[in-house]
Amino acid sequence: MSVLDAPAGTGPRTGAAGRAGALIPVFARLKVALLRNGLRQSAGRRAVYLISVAGALLVAAGLLLGLVLLRGHAHADSLVVLLTGVLALGWAVMPLFFSAGDETLDPTRLVMLPLRPRPLIVALLVSSLIGLGPLFTLCLAAGAVTALVHGAGSVVFAVLAVPLTLLVCVALARAVAAANTRLLTSRKGRDLAVLSGLVIAVGIQVVNFGAQRLGRSGGLAPLDPAADVVRWLPPASAVGSVGSAAEGAYGRAVVQLLLAAAALVALLWLWQRSLTKLMTAPDGSTTAAAGPGRREKSGRTGGGLWALLPEDRTGTVMQRALRYVARDPKTKAAWVTALAVGLIVPLVNALQGQGTVYFACFASGMLGIQMYNQFGQDTSAFWMVAQTISSARDAYLELRARALAILLITLPYTVLVAVVTAALLGDWRALPGVIGLSFALLGAMLATGAVASVAFPYSIPQEGAFKNVAPGQAGLAWISILGGMVSAAVLSAPVIALTVTLHVTGRTDRLWLLLPAGAVYGALIGWGGLRLAAPRMAARLPEILTAVSKG
Repeated sequence: MSVLDAPAGTGPRTGAAGRAGALIPVFARLKVALLRNGLRQSAGRRAVYLISVAGALLVAAGLLLGLVLLRGHAHADSLVVLLTGVLALGWAVMPLFFSAGDETLDPTRLVMLPLRPRPLIVALLVSSLIGLGPLFTLCLAAGAVTALVHGAGSVVFAVLAVPLTLLVCVALARAVAAANTRLLTSRKGRDLAVLSGLVIAVGIQVVNFGAQRLGRSGGLAPLDPAADVVRWLPPASAVGSVGSAAEGAYGRAVVQLLLAAAALVALLWLWQRSLTKLMTAPDGSTTAAAGPGRREKSGRTGGGLWALLPEDRTGTVMQRALRYVARDPKTKAAWVTALAVGLIVPLVNALQGQGTVYFACFASGMLGIQMYNQFGQDTSAFWMVAQTISSARDAYLELRARALAILLITLPYTVLVAVVTAALLGDWRALPGVIGLSFALLGAMLATGAVASVAFPYSIPQEGAFKNVAPGQAGLAWISILGGMVSAAVLSAPVIALTVTLHVTGRTDRLWLLLPAGAVYGALIGWGGLRLAAPRMAARLPEILTAVSKG
């Protein structure tokens, strides 16, 4: 007799296994077992975990102490409310970027079990409270309410706000993970995980910008406008209710606390709905494949914007390189990160009013790095490219097409970053010089990148979102990138010297000369680098193929 044929009240769906009270200890032991077994895999993993635990606990203790010492400050409520909001945002995006770090985030492992969604989410919610993240959140929430507590009434709200904040954060992470499980287990999900570096880079710049703004203001008062909005958004509203109760506004405090409770209920409902859909709806492996018409359409390579490329080897290589940017997760991550950081650095400095328009050259530096290790992105498929190269001429055409594919993106983007930076700083006179210097730097990096790709090729492993160098090839990567960048700076020295000379001598009215000079110089340097690398590439094809195939 199957589970579905069991008498009412005796089967797992209606009996003990269907009750949340019976599932909670089972899932709690499962979570502990997963953590314990993961640490048993190697001593190195245990060491890394213990170090991370110690570091997280030290940060949590420091935050807790700092928030406690903040008690009584006039703007303490604004700071703790915003901290809670940032913490909740972290819980929301964590499953999207680090889903592989917790196997219990994937509910598809439970699809074949006779479990009802409602008891299941209760058990999963409780088991989710086991871990370093919930402990860190608990410490921050406790410190936040401690900084706001004043009077017996606020203590009552504080006792309710701490667990409610923790539960909302955990439920938010679980609801997001369940709603995006199909995505997280697909190729697009792996792309998203790789792009987490971009989010971290952008976040660091935003935090740096905010910290500098606070440092110049000399206090926490600039946080008040943002905090007035965030204090009504769960789970920050739960912490904000403590501050409202401390001020005697008990009606407002009750509303804020109820908002957090309502958010918890809504998240649990969304989580249950996602689980039900996930466990009953078919996925891509059980549905019919795309029709022949769609496959025929997707197989076309000469339509659309691709038709603008030349119909020869140059166009073919450029299309292949651009398709890597659009489809290969790690190539895409490198490009998106370079584009974002190349704009963020000059933009942040311009917004602070302390930067110079020449910070726009940072975009050329970031984008020029994409020319390094050109063959590593091909991995073992480079043997097909090698079959088409029988002379230095073939090698030159291959390298030139790859450089042109990079220029197709970098040239307009470099101009865009320079224009935006000049507009924010109001320094239009220096704009031609900045663009010319950027072109010269970009040409130098294309030249050194081509030589470094041939002289120091290394493999890019396909597995692992954060593994960009195969074991044993880290030295090659460092030599290729750092050596190439230093060489590019040396090659750009004439244009840099001309720029400095015009500024020192006060001839800023002639900075426009840098635009044609930098463009011509960059083109000549880039052409010379390709010419120098081409014969070496043709002679070293077997060594390059061996190096890039190690991953």
